[in-house]
Amino acid sequence: MAKNNILVSPFLKWVGGKRQIMPSIVNLLPKNIKELEYVEPFIGGGAVLFHLQPKKAIINDFNEELINVYKVIKENLFELIEDLKKHQNTADYFYEIRGLDRGDEFKNLTCVERASRVIFLNKTCFNGLYRVNNAGEFNAPFGRYKNPNILNEPTLKAVSKYLNSNNILLRTGDYNETLEIIDNDSFVYLDPPYHPISLSSNFTGYVQGGWSDLDQIRLREACDKLHNRGIKFLLSNSIAPLILREYKNYNITTVKANRSINSNGSARGEIDEVLIRNYE
Repeated sequence: MAKNNILVSPFLKWVGGKRQIMPSIVNLLPKNIKELEYVEPFIGGGAVLFHLQPKKAIINDFNEELINVYKVIKENLFELIEDLKKHQNTADYFYEIRGLDRGDEFKNLTCVERASRVIFLNKTCFNGLYRVNNAGEFNAPFGRYKNPNILNEPTLKAVSKYLNSNNILLRTGDYNETLEIIDNDSFVYLDPPYHPISLSSNFTGYVQGGWSDLDQIRLREACDKLHNRGIKFLLSNSIAPLILREYKNYNITTVKANRSINSNGSARGEIDEVLIRNYE
């Protein structure tokens, strides 16, 4: 069996990235994972997908700009690489590019220019956050990094090759629309916006509108439907009381994660998270 390519790895820094708890995730995967179609409805930075590198997968995210980046890496790699070379690591230039989504010119950008913009802002903004306000406008400030790696050519090429040499379907929209089209020979990994365990950890700004208690309950109901269909799922979330209560009928494993993105500096560091599954 061919070994996975270590260059296939996340090309964006994404809040709640899973590299921290990857050993725990891998340890809890179903034994027959290679026989199943891999489905990830909240793809984010893609750490789990790129670690496993399944040959057949469906990935989705509600964030259209994010999925556009994946599509451009797959379909327009060399145009993207050329466009990324134009960016400058200065505050004036950063705020000019950041401000594009506040005006009419944004809809005139090509898919390549939009993807290039997301990668540039992610690599140069403060803390590497992807954050939008309620109007859907990118609003993280300039990061003032000396030498950010705006163009990581080896990783982009490796990810493009992986997406093109395997059966990977890219979708954007509500996660339920993806869950409705999958067949029963699927394994679903769910990494939704985490439920806040404190006010300072309430980071839900990677997509317009954020996530509420009702969103978390709706997701648990979707998991119940997967379970009733006999589809195995693994879900990661915070150790918030709401999450423990909603998933009390499933197997819950507590894991430790180091989190560096938090508005409150004292809240960064090792915290408890949960991995929830419907199989032994």
